[in-house]
Amino acid sequence: MPRTVLLSAILLAAPLVLAARPQPAPPGTLDRLRAGATLHVGYRTDARPLSFRDENGRAAGYSVALCQAIVEDIRREPGLGAVHVDWVPASIDDRFEALRQGSLDLLCGASSVTLARRAQVSFSIPIFDGGIGAIMRGDAPDTLRTVIAGQAQTFQPVWEASATQVLQGRTFAAVQNTTADTWLAAQVRARRVTAEIARVASYEAGVQAVVDGKAEVLFGERAALFDAAHRHPSAGSLLVVDRFFTFEPLAIGLPRGDEDLRLLVDGTLSRLYLSGQINTIYATWFGTPLNSANTFFRWSAIPQ
Repeated sequence: MPRTVLLSAILLAAPLVLAARPQPAPPGTLDRLRAGATLHVGYRTDARPLSFRDENGRAAGYSVALCQAIVEDIRREPGLGAVHVDWVPASIDDRFEALRQGSLDLLCGASSVTLARRAQVSFSIPIFDGGIGAIMRGDAPDTLRTVIAGQAQTFQPVWEASATQVLQGRTFAAVQNTTADTWLAAQVRARRVTAEIARVASYEAGVQAVVDGKAEVLFGERAALFDAAHRHPSAGSLLVVDRFFTFEPLAIGLPRGDEDLRLLVDGTLSRLYLSGQINTIYATWFGTPLNSANTFFRWSAIPQ
């Protein structure tokens, strides 16, 4: 090949070679903190006892306590001893989008891990063995109480048809934009039930709707339901159904692809689980953990 032709070929190929070079990855959260950035920790204000704003206007709850332990470990990292932390109330409507866009670095609330959510953000190892539960008025019809409790087969041999009849024309409630909201809508469609779904802004609003008779059953994260019902002035008139409709691990939200931050978060949680320190934090918000909770933490922990 003539030298001029060869030189032209090399020059033409050069831009392709340069374009193929991998671009440097954007700085991770820990790198940004070392450069002076603030750590933005999002928390739910209305999901007590998991995450809420206390009477002094501060973040509180089980998930928040775990994130406080994570913050302490971040401050033990080289160059991060004086990192500033901003606790940011996270809207239930855009909490994951805020995390995805970088407005939040951690999300400490009552977030269930789903595949759809993992398409947007990442999650820590599980922090709580959650699931959807239900509350209703204690004076609800026996037929409805039996169906919601999962005992409808006592009515007729073909109990599924009987249960569907009992559910017709009812009003059910769920906190909007939660997994309970999505689950409830899917159940109504699958069972071909003609029912109204009242989407409420908070667990407190949902409990009030049940008390006022505007909804017959409120579905949601069982721990948050139990706490909201227990704190309501009409707690004695409410019934927390002894049933889990789903089993959903809760976890701390993280930006996708930030493996250094995720490693630190999972390391903190695993240390709490394996050392038994998690028992003190858990007992503060839920009482002494049962054997099932201890087993959950042992299975969730990642060894060194």
